[in-house]
Amino acid sequence: MQQTGAVTAEHPGRLRFRRLGPGTRLAFPQGTVFGEEWIELGDHCIIAEQVTLTAGMLPGLDLGPDAVLSLGDGVVLGRGSHVVADAAVTIGSDTFCGPYVYITSTNHSYDDPDEPVGRQWPRSAPVEIGPGCWLGTGAVILPGARLGRNVVVAAGAVVRGEVPDHAVVAGAPARVVRRWDAVSGWQPPLRTPAPVPVPEGVTPRQLAALAELDLEEA
Repeated sequence: MQQTGAVTAEHPGRLRFRRLGPGTRLAFPQGTVFGEEWIELGDHCIIAEQVTLTAGMLPGLDLGPDAVLSLGDGVVLGRGSHVVADAAVTIGSDTFCGPYVYITSTNHSYDDPDEPVGRQWPRSAPVEIGPGCWLGTGAVILPGARLGRNVVVAAGAVVRGEVPDHAVVAGAPARVVRRWDAVSGWQPPLRTPAPVPVPEGVTPRQLAALAELDLEEA
Protein backbone atom coordinates (compact mmCIF):
# COMPACT_ATOMS: atom_id res chain seq x y z
CA MET A 1 0.00 0.00 0.00
CA GLN A 2 2.77 2.45 0.91
CA GLN A 3 4.62 1.70 -2.31
CA THR A 4 1.51 2.05 -4.45
CA GLY A 5 0.28 5.22 -2.72
CA ALA A 6 3.58 7.12 -2.88
CA VAL A 7 3.71 10.16 -5.18
CA THR A 8 6.62 10.59 -7.60
CA ALA A 9 7.26 12.35 -10.91
CA GLU A 10 6.52 9.06 -12.67
CA HIS A 11 3.39 8.38 -10.61
CA PRO A 12 1.90 11.74 -9.52
CA GLY A 13 -1.60 10.36 -8.95
CA ARG A 14 -4.16 13.14 -8.62
CA LEU A 15 -1.56 15.75 -7.60
CA ARG A 16 -0.40 18.15 -10.31
CA PHE A 17 2.50 20.10 -8.86
CA ARG A 18 4.01 23.06 -10.67
CA ARG A 19 7.22 21.03 -10.55
CA LEU A 20 7.93 17.59 -9.11
CA GLY A 21 11.62 16.85 -9.55
CA PRO A 22 13.09 13.47 -10.47
CA GLY A 23 13.84 11.27 -7.49
CA THR A 24 11.43 13.16 -5.23
CA ARG A 25 8.95 11.06 -3.28
CA LEU A 26 5.91 11.87 -1.14
CA ALA A 27 5.31 8.95 1.19
CA PHE A 28 1.87 7.43 1.68
CA PRO A 29 -0.36 8.48 3.31
CA GLN A 30 0.06 12.12 2.34
CA GLY A 31 -1.21 14.93 4.55
CA THR A 32 -3.32 17.84 3.30
CA VAL A 33 -2.09 19.05 -0.09
CA PHE A 34 -3.66 21.84 -2.11
CA GLY A 35 -2.58 24.66 -4.42
CA GLU A 36 -0.19 22.24 -6.18
CA GLU A 37 -0.06 24.51 -9.25
CA TRP A 38 1.93 26.95 -7.10
CA ILE A 39 4.15 24.36 -5.38
CA GLU A 40 7.60 23.47 -6.73
CA LEU A 41 9.46 20.46 -5.34
CA GLY A 42 13.12 20.07 -6.33
CA ASP A 43 15.03 16.91 -7.21
CA HIS A 44 15.52 14.02 -4.75
CA CYS A 45 13.37 15.45 -1.96
CA ILE A 46 11.94 13.16 0.72
CA ILE A 47 8.47 14.08 1.98
CA ALA A 48 7.53 11.73 4.80
CA GLU A 49 4.08 10.47 5.81
CA GLN A 50 1.30 12.88 6.77
CA VAL A 51 3.13 16.02 5.64
CA THR A 52 0.93 19.02 4.82
CA LEU A 53 1.89 21.18 1.81
CA THR A 54 -0.45 24.05 1.00
CA ALA A 55 -0.27 27.15 -1.20
CA GLY A 56 -2.95 29.76 -0.62
CA MET A 57 -5.39 30.18 2.22
CA LEU A 58 -7.81 27.62 0.78
CA PRO A 59 -8.15 25.49 -2.35
CA GLY A 60 -9.30 26.94 -5.64
CA LEU A 61 -7.68 30.38 -5.44
CA ASP A 62 -5.75 31.98 -8.30
CA LEU A 63 -2.37 32.83 -6.76
CA GLY A 64 -0.84 34.46 -9.83
CA PRO A 65 1.99 33.51 -12.16
CA ASP A 66 4.74 32.65 -9.66
CA ALA A 67 5.40 29.74 -7.34
CA VAL A 68 4.30 30.31 -3.75
CA LEU A 69 5.93 27.29 -2.06
CA SER A 70 9.37 26.22 -3.32
CA LEU A 71 11.61 23.41 -2.09
CA GLY A 72 15.17 23.14 -3.37
CA ASP A 73 16.91 19.88 -4.23
CA GLY A 74 17.42 17.26 -1.54
CA VAL A 75 15.02 18.75 1.01
CA VAL A 76 13.72 16.37 3.70
CA LEU A 77 10.43 17.02 5.52
CA GLY A 78 9.91 14.71 8.48
CA ARG A 79 6.72 12.86 9.37
CA GLY A 80 3.77 15.04 10.32
CA SER A 81 5.40 18.32 9.31
CA HIS A 82 3.39 21.25 7.93
CA VAL A 83 4.43 23.85 5.36
CA VAL A 84 1.66 26.44 5.05
CA ALA A 85 2.32 29.06 2.37
CA ASP A 86 -0.23 31.83 2.05
CA ALA A 87 2.67 34.17 1.29
CA ALA A 88 5.86 32.85 -0.32
CA VAL A 89 7.81 30.11 1.49
CA THR A 90 11.22 29.09 0.14
CA ILE A 91 13.27 26.23 1.57
CA GLY A 92 16.85 25.94 0.32
CA SER A 93 18.50 22.81 -1.00
CA ASP A 94 19.69 20.11 1.41
CA THR A 95 17.67 21.43 4.32
CA PHE A 96 16.50 18.63 6.62
CA CYS A 97 13.49 18.86 8.93
CA GLY A 98 12.75 16.45 11.75
CA PRO A 99 9.24 15.21 12.51
CA TYR A 100 6.38 17.62 13.24
CA VAL A 101 8.11 20.80 12.10
CA TYR A 102 5.70 23.68 11.40
CA ILE A 103 6.60 26.33 8.82
CA THR A 104 4.04 29.04 8.09
CA SER A 105 3.89 32.39 6.35
CA THR A 106 0.57 33.27 8.05
CA ASN A 107 -0.38 33.82 11.66
CA HIS A 108 -3.55 34.82 13.48
CA SER A 109 -3.92 38.47 14.49
CA TYR A 110 -5.59 39.66 17.69
CA ASP A 111 -5.85 43.44 17.18
CA ASP A 112 -9.54 43.61 18.11
CA PRO A 113 -10.01 42.57 21.75
CA ASP A 114 -13.76 42.10 21.22
CA GLU A 115 -13.51 39.74 18.23
CA PRO A 116 -12.57 36.07 18.56
CA VAL A 117 -8.97 35.63 17.45
CA GLY A 118 -9.87 32.90 14.96
CA ARG A 119 -12.27 35.28 13.17
CA GLN A 120 -9.77 38.10 12.70
CA TRP A 121 -7.94 38.51 9.39
CA PRO A 122 -4.49 36.89 9.62
CA ARG A 123 -1.16 38.54 8.90
CA SER A 124 1.22 37.10 6.28
CA ALA A 125 4.89 37.60 5.49
CA PRO A 126 7.31 35.59 3.30
CA VAL A 127 9.51 32.92 4.88
CA GLU A 128 12.98 32.06 3.59
CA ILE A 129 15.06 29.14 4.86
CA GLY A 130 18.57 28.95 3.45
CA PRO A 131 20.34 25.87 2.14
CA GLY A 132 21.86 23.22 4.36
CA CYS A 133 19.77 23.92 7.47
CA TRP A 134 18.64 21.44 10.11
CA LEU A 135 15.29 22.00 11.86
CA GLY A 136 14.80 19.78 14.89
CA THR A 137 11.63 17.98 15.94
CA GLY A 138 8.72 20.29 16.68
CA ALA A 139 10.45 23.49 15.55
CA VAL A 140 8.13 26.33 14.52
CA ILE A 141 9.09 28.88 11.85
CA LEU A 142 6.85 31.96 11.95
CA PRO A 143 5.89 34.47 9.23
CA GLY A 144 8.71 36.79 8.16
CA ALA A 145 11.50 34.48 9.35
CA ARG A 146 14.68 34.46 7.30
CA LEU A 147 17.21 31.75 8.10
CA GLY A 148 20.68 31.87 6.61
CA ARG A 149 22.86 29.05 5.38
CA ASN A 150 23.56 25.96 7.51
CA VAL A 151 21.44 27.13 10.44
CA VAL A 152 20.56 24.65 13.20
CA VAL A 153 17.17 25.11 14.88
CA ALA A 154 16.85 23.19 18.15
CA ALA A 155 13.88 20.93 18.81
CA GLY A 156 10.85 22.91 19.92
CA ALA A 157 12.32 26.31 19.06
CA VAL A 158 10.00 29.09 17.84
CA VAL A 159 11.77 31.22 15.24
CA ARG A 160 10.89 34.67 13.96
CA GLY A 161 13.04 37.39 12.40
CA GLU A 162 16.48 36.90 10.87
CA VAL A 163 19.00 34.20 11.77
CA PRO A 164 22.57 34.58 10.41
CA ASP A 165 24.54 31.92 8.54
CA HIS A 166 26.11 29.13 10.60
CA ALA A 167 24.12 29.85 13.75
CA VAL A 168 22.43 27.58 16.28
CA VAL A 169 19.16 28.88 17.73
CA ALA A 170 17.09 27.49 20.59
CA GLY A 171 14.19 28.47 22.79
CA ALA A 172 10.83 30.19 22.49
CA PRO A 173 11.32 32.77 21.21
CA ALA A 174 14.48 31.40 19.62
CA ARG A 175 17.81 33.11 20.24
CA VAL A 176 21.30 32.46 18.95
CA VAL A 177 23.19 30.16 21.34
CA ARG A 178 26.21 29.35 19.14
CA ARG A 179 27.82 30.79 16.01
CA TRP A 180 30.70 30.00 13.67
CA ASP A 181 33.08 32.34 11.90
CA ALA A 182 36.25 31.76 9.91
CA VAL A 183 38.52 33.34 12.54
CA SER A 184 37.22 31.96 15.83
CA GLY A 185 35.42 28.81 14.70
CA TRP A 186 32.46 27.79 16.84
CA GLN A 187 31.72 30.04 19.80
CA PRO A 188 31.03 28.82 22.40
CA PRO A 189 33.27 25.89 21.42
CA LEU A 190 31.65 22.57 20.59
CA ARG A 191 31.60 20.14 23.52
CA THR A 192 31.91 17.01 21.38
CA PRO A 193 34.69 16.06 18.94
CA ALA A 194 34.02 16.34 15.24
CA PRO A 195 32.85 13.10 13.57
CA VAL A 196 35.59 11.11 11.88
CA PRO A 197 34.88 10.98 8.14
CA VAL A 198 34.70 7.64 6.38
CA PRO A 199 38.02 7.07 4.53
CA GLU A 200 37.88 7.22 0.77
CA GLY A 201 37.45 3.88 -0.94
CA VAL A 202 35.63 2.18 1.93
CA THR A 203 32.61 0.31 0.58
CA PRO A 204 29.16 -0.05 2.23
CA ARG A 205 29.84 -3.78 2.61
CA GLN A 206 33.03 -3.06 4.55
CA LEU A 207 31.18 -0.64 6.83
CA ALA A 208 28.50 -3.26 7.50
CA ALA A 209 31.20 -5.80 8.36
CA LEU A 210 32.78 -3.35 10.83
CA ALA A 211 29.38 -2.78 12.46
CA GLU A 212 28.91 -6.52 12.90
CA LEU A 213 32.39 -6.80 14.39
CA ASP A 214 31.58 -4.08 16.93
CA LEU A 215 28.43 -5.94 17.96
CA GLU A 216 30.34 -9.18 18.43
CA GLU A 217 32.95 -7.47 20.60
CA ALA A 218 30.24 -5.85 22.68
